[in-house]
Amino acid sequence: MIEIVNLSKTFGTRTLWSDVNATVSPGTMLAVVGPSGSGKSTLLNCIGLLDKPNAGAIRHGGRDITRFGRRETRHFRRDVLGYLFQNYALIDNATVGENLEVAVKPQRTVRGATRATIAEALDRVGLAGREEEKVHHLSGGEQQRVALARLMVKKPSLVLADEPTGALDHANSAAVIDVLREMSDAGCAVVIATHDDHVRDRCDAVFAVNENAPVA
Repeated sequence: MIEIVNLSKTFGTRTLWSDVNATVSPGTMLAVVGPSGSGKSTLLNCIGLLDKPNAGAIRHGGRDITRFGRRETRHFRRDVLGYLFQNYALIDNATVGENLEVAVKPQRTVRGATRATIAEALDRVGLAGREEEKVHHLSGGEQQRVALARLMVKKPSLVLADEPTGALDHANSAAVIDVLREMSDAGCAVVIATHDDHVRDRCDAVFAVNENAPVA
């Protein structure tokens, strides 16, 4: 469970949001909504320890992760967190398979099992048999599906998705949300920053950052 308690973020004299309170339980998909510039991505970055709030706490397993040192932060990102970026965050000059291999946790590096896991993930996102293709040869929609397969290989317990369908057509957007929904149903907590009403409607709850309250 991720518990956000009285979280605030300021930039100079500007308060982006303050006293944010929210809970994301395992098996739940939460949509974070709000107008452009309202701080949706910043909230995700705080949860993902890419940015720091000015006040408040973010608790995981009862521990305030905003107080983690470098080692604890590294372990949290490695063992708990999966991030789905709008710009895909892939290694452009590497192959599809190599991009997925980096997500395999150290305890699961048996070669045959790794290949099977990668093949299964690529098949699920409609890219079966394309392990040897270079990422920079793929379309934007295909690259996002590689990023999604990387999440499936990593098997995180918390996924943060920052506008994951923003640059995709309807078919690719639906495929992305279908997989995130499956991960959530399997027990993963999923937080999606989005302005897409279709994505919002697929989530279990909605959090409006400027209103600081979940809505139906």
